[in-house]
Amino acid sequence: MQEEQLTVTTETAAANDKTSFGFWVYLMTDCILFASLFAVYAVMHKATAGGPGSSELFKLGPVLVETLVLLTSSFTCGLAFLSARQNKKQQALLWLGVTFVLGAIFLGLELTEFHQLVAEGNSWRRNGFLSSFFTLVGTHGLHITAGLIWILTMAGQIVRKGLSEPVMRRLTLFTMFWHFLDIIWIFIFSIVYMMGSLA
Repeated sequence: MQEEQLTVTTETAAANDKTSFGFWVYLMTDCILFASLFAVYAVMHKATAGGPGSSELFKLGPVLVETLVLLTSSFTCGLAFLSARQNKKQQALLWLGVTFVLGAIFLGLELTEFHQLVAEGNSWRRNGFLSSFFTLVGTHGLHITAGLIWILTMAGQIVRKGLSEPVMRRLTLFTMFWHFLDIIWIFIFSIVYMMGSLA
């Protein structure tokens, strides 16, 4: 009996290790994806074809609000994880809910910016600069959308299954993913918006 339990525990630990390794591989491939998009943007940011450049299009005020919202969501995500580690189910759900709301606000602000640019005739079709901008920032927005879906899925699993070991493992991976998106956004804010507004 003890040998069977030991075997099951060993198999579970091996599966967890494979899952964690696979997720790290995914994050590394995502890093490569974003590095490629940053490289394309760096090459194309002057290719305006006579149209307005970054200093004319980007307003730091709204983007700073976006940044503060996303960074706050990273903090609340951490609180959700810590609450779950302390086996506080309702508190974990609360903080996950706050993280979802903040992520949705961020996405709404990003889509508003895209809509304004397109309405002013500055869509991704206008020149290489705008094409690379929409691709880079839009890819980050798609990741945020995936993260919001993941939050809803995690909340449903916590409600149904509680804070079991598999649920905690998934919550750990989600927390890593959400913090990763924050790091990517800091680079976008610094390189695309801050440096762009000074160019």
